Amino acid sequence: MTAARDWAESGAAWLTGHPDGPPLLPPGNAATHARRMAEHIEEAGGIPLDGAALLSERAAFTGGRRQGARSVGGACRLLPTLDGWAAVSNARPDDPILLSALISEDLDENLDAAVAEWVQTHPGAELDERAGLLSVAASSCAPRVFDVHSPGRPRPVEDLLVVDFSALWAGPLCAHLLGLAGARVVKVETPQRPDGARYGNKDFYDLLHGGHSSVVLDPGDPAGRRALQALVAKADVVIEASRPRALAGFGLDAQEFAAGGGTWVSITAWGRESDRVGFGDDVAAASGLMAWDDAGMPVFCGDAIADPLTGLTAAALVMSEPAGVVWEVPMAGVVNATVPEPWSQAPSEPVRDAVPPIARKPVATAPAPGADTAEVLSYLGIPRP
Repeated sequence: MTAARDWAESGAAWLTGHPDGPPLLPPGNAATHARRMAEHIEEAGGIPLDGAALLSERAAFTGGRRQGARSVGGACRLLPTLDGWAAVSNARPDDPILLSALISEDLDENLDAAVAEWVQTHPGAELDERAGLLSVAASSCAPRVFDVHSPGRPRPVEDLLVVDFSALWAGPLCAHLLGLAGARVVKVETPQRPDGARYGNKDFYDLLHGGHSSVVLDPGDPAGRRALQALVAKADVVIEASRPRALAGFGLDAQEFAAGGGTWVSITAWGRESDRVGFGDDVAAASGLMAWDDAGMPVFCGDAIADPLTGLTAAALVMSEPAGVVWEVPMAGVVNATVPEPWSQAPSEPVRDAVPPIARKPVATAPAPGADTAEVLSYLGIPRP
């Protein structure tokens, strides 16, 4: 079977299952989808690329291993609810206090146990509601309906200016692939919110950002906001992973940008109309991308797999006709489109020939935050704030 072969060769199957058990076959065809997106990118940009292998690439850098119902990175857990299963992340510095608020308990050293107990005694819909109100990356595992775009006729991106506001993995992977295809990529951060991935594995960060320019601008300062708006006006492609109201506060409008002929990529967890937050592990599991052991218990598939799957898909969309469009790329929708309906909880097959994750080598060291601000603004004729 093509799907089984692609999973085995991706490294993601090797990351799926219990640490003391065999790799398990994930459901659906996400690894095959990743290869199809990479084939489209290669046709448009001439980049030889194994899309399936990108699904597990971060674990190759970090040494991540399969951990069953705990994610490869360790920050997300699969927990039983009153009426099903849920994925709950505790990855950010503020998450412990937010999770304690979600379960209406004082923050203490027993938080993990208290969260698991609360989730087990409440329906998934209540978890979703509270998580949305508190901006917690947690969700019940339940089918949802999304509109998912497919790439059109390939188009080159060589010499296009890409302004990348995104962070972590999905958006930066999209920008990285566009850069490999010849686009000029400018990563934009604010002084208050640098990319959190800078504090993770350095080699992996260098892989995604080496060869790009780094600009830091403060949208809270009028001059900084004007420079930010001028930079976007010069761009051919914008990549962002923010809520629309946040960008509106910067004076940026996706539809207006697209109406002027630019391509805008909006990567979200649950869609632009949703205020809910999510990361690669919880979104993937909540969207049905889980394997099941012989005891009927779910385990994570791969490492934050919604992120690279979405990054590949977003890059393929940018490298497609037409331009002048807002590509909405919800991670949940990308994952959900690769998972068969109805969801099955049958035990997953062992993957005897699963290969470990493989890492490419960074082409350059990523620049320090703001290292290229003056050069980029001068080159584009934008006054410095």
